[in-house]
Amino acid sequence: MQAAGGEVFAVRARLGTPDGADALFAELAGGPLDIVVNNAGGGGHGGTIEQTTTEQFGDLFAVNVAAPFFILQRALPLLRDRGRIINISSCAPRVAAPQQVAYAMTKGAMEVLSKTLAVQLGPRGITVNSVAPGATDTAYLRDHPEIRAGISAITALGRVGQPSDIADVVAFLASDDARWITGTVIDASGGTFLSSATGR
Repeated sequence: MQAAGGEVFAVRARLGTPDGADALFAELAGGPLDIVVNNAGGGGHGGTIEQTTTEQFGDLFAVNVAAPFFILQRALPLLRDRGRIINISSCAPRVAAPQQVAYAMTKGAMEVLSKTLAVQLGPRGITVNSVAPGATDTAYLRDHPEIRAGISAITALGRVGQPSDIADVVAFLASDDARWITGTVIDASGGTFLSSATGR
């Protein structure tokens, strides 16, 4: 971005806390904004409904639902007409996954938020969409090849995603090429869980 003549700076805030959104916007100096991508999230509390504790449930909803909700609440007055909002969801709400029920619930909530804001902000020309990745290459997956292999086996394209696989979809939705797309969920999972018979 700097090579292209842009200015770049980092803003740090702990999301999922009561003052997380306030801390974030305190450093933005009043905008204006053209694009908002809600990418921060947590998914470390896997488990069935019986295994999920009250604390884990609360943490997931604080980071994955409340934080983006209040970030967008603060962002809307700063967002220019014909702007873009992109919320990172997951392929988890698309299937029944008892081992990550609370996480899937949070991402389903984000998709509802996206559709609702798409209607509300449509008169301003602002598009609101969700991107639903599957498992993406991380240090955790590199350290656990058996999990990586299992996820690859249930993915139509036969591998886990790379960060660029997701980023390119986000970049498309942020561009003018996506000006007529709003209120939708774009699956960027490589076809995870497409077939219950073969895993692919």
